[in-house]
Amino acid sequence: MNGYHWFKYVPLSVLQAVARLVALLIVWLPEVSLVRSIRLNMRLIDSLHADTSNRRVREIVQNQCLSTVESIKSWAMPPQWSIAQIHTVHNEHLLKDALDNPHGMLAIVPHLGTWEIMNAWLNQFGAPTILYKPAKSGKMDEFMLHGRSQLNATLVPTDSSGVKAIFKTLKAGGFSIILPDHVPDPSGGVIVPFFGVETLTSTLASKLASKTKCALVGLACIRREDAQGFDIYCYELTDPDLYARDANVSTAALNTAMQQIIEPHFNHYMWGYRRFKQVPELGNPYRADSDKLEAFIKKQRKSHQPS
Repeated sequence: MNGYHWFKYVPLSVLQAVARLVALLIVWLPEVSLVRSIRLNMRLIDSLHADTSNRRVREIVQNQCLSTVESIKSWAMPPQWSIAQIHTVHNEHLLKDALDNPHGMLAIVPHLGTWEIMNAWLNQFGAPTILYKPAKSGKMDEFMLHGRSQLNATLVPTDSSGVKAIFKTLKAGGFSIILPDHVPDPSGGVIVPFFGVETLTSTLASKLASKTKCALVGLACIRREDAQGFDIYCYELTDPDLYARDANVSTAALNTAMQQIIEPHFNHYMWGYRRFKQVPELGNPYRADSDKLEAFIKKQRKSHQPS
């Protein structure tokens, strides 16, 4: 039996308590990679978010740890369990209207909150085609596939065949789900701002929208502060630039849309991810010379000061 299946028998409240404890331990060790990545990301976008306090870092680490155990729990349980965790859906009519679009619907889901629990809820509305990248750990990959096989989704590889499958689904009026804020290969991205930092950004979602004219909806699943499950937020994405043929224009518009989704739930975003690996003036800031890094951050702050 895969060891991850034991998550099925542990109450969510217990898993969350353990996650909070682990988060405290991580924050107490400032040289842990996760903490260093968060602090650097906060500094890179400091001109927009001046709060780089220890409290903010603690909250981000805690939310990331909580989202991890909640996702594992969702894979261990039947889809009905995840659906039951949803307390309120805000602006659900936006999603339903988009699903009625004859050109299909593309759900834009940043790495924000606990999207895996939302995945089960979203699968109630049809059978989406979703890109799937195997986990590095064989045991984890086996476990994830077991969890996702319980859904209506068709999983396709993250290569040209998978992209073609999504195109086919959208053209047939179906829907797909894309997490567009990962770092792509250089051939699959363009340099556009994300939270004010020029960085390599995936063009996949923008190209899908431009070529199919599908409806776009932003989605986020956020843990409630009263511990009564999760709320889902639906966002209308109607900026014409999202459909521009110029990948730089459409991808920049998508980054702006994602920023607007993330802003209200800022500390729930996965800021431990090294999102800014490829910055034109700096290269990889997570490996950059300290003097070069400080000069870049100083320049960033100056460029965003009001004139």
